[in-house]
Parts: sequence; C-alpha cells; structure tokens
Amino acid sequence: MCVGFPMTVVEGDAFEALCERRGERHAVSMALVGAQPAGTQVLVHVGTAVRVLDPLEATQIDDALDAVEKALAGENVDHLFADLVDREPQLPEFLRK
Repeated sequence: MCVGFPMTVVEGDAFEALCERRGERHAVSMALVGAQPAGTQVLVHVGTAVRVLDPLEATQIDDALDAVEKALAGENVDHLFADLVDREPQLPEFLRK
C-alpha cells in the first residue's frame, strides 16, 4: 500500500522545502509542485510533494490516517468520518437512470 501524508511547508524553494507534520520536520522535493509559500499544505509521498492540498482535504486525509490507526487498535472511528456517518451511499451519475 502506498500512503501519502499531508505536510506543511515551512520554507524552501522550487527544488526542496523543509516541511512539517505533527512536530517532525523533513526535507521534501518540490520538483513536481514547484515553490510553495510557507503554510501551504502538500501531499508528500516517498519524500516528494506530489500535489498541493487545500486545508479541508488535508484534514480529511489526516482523519483517514488516524482512523486506520484507531481501527487497528479496535477503537471507534465514526467521529473521524462525520460527513459519511448516517449518509446513504450515492450512485455515480453515469449509473443512475
């Protein structure tokens, strides 16, 4: 399984940036997304920022990652998916009559 993590740009340029996630800082290649201002959230996979994230999407990814950890520990994860709880699944438009 491949997993990307949301990280926040602290400082950097078009080639490399110092990014932070939950108190840990790492050098991240910015070759695919270019220079980003401090505070920008990016999705990082194998040390490379693969795309820029909006704050809501970054939170949703973090919640999903937290849910995996909690589910493996046998804990309830409903609060991490509040937007999905009690919602009926919807068919994609192309499958609707």
